[in-house]
Amino acid sequence: MSIVKVIEVIATSTKSFDDAAQNAVKEASKSVKNIVSVYIKDMNGKVENNAIVSYGVTAKITFKIQKEG
Repeated sequence: MSIVKVIEVIATSTKSFDDAAQNAVKEASKSVKNIVSVYIKDMNGKVENNAIVSYGVTAKITFKIQKEG
């Protein structure tokens, strides 16, 4: 039986929501191994002069815990 953990991260991008989600996984993978899924919990954008200038996501990252022994 595998055990999984879930962490919640916030990431941004100036390009798109998709890029913000990619950034969430990329940054999480620097300290977390065995990532198996990402769930986008929330999306938001920053608007200036009637244009979106920043995209943000709150993501839940799921990863497997390796058994010892």
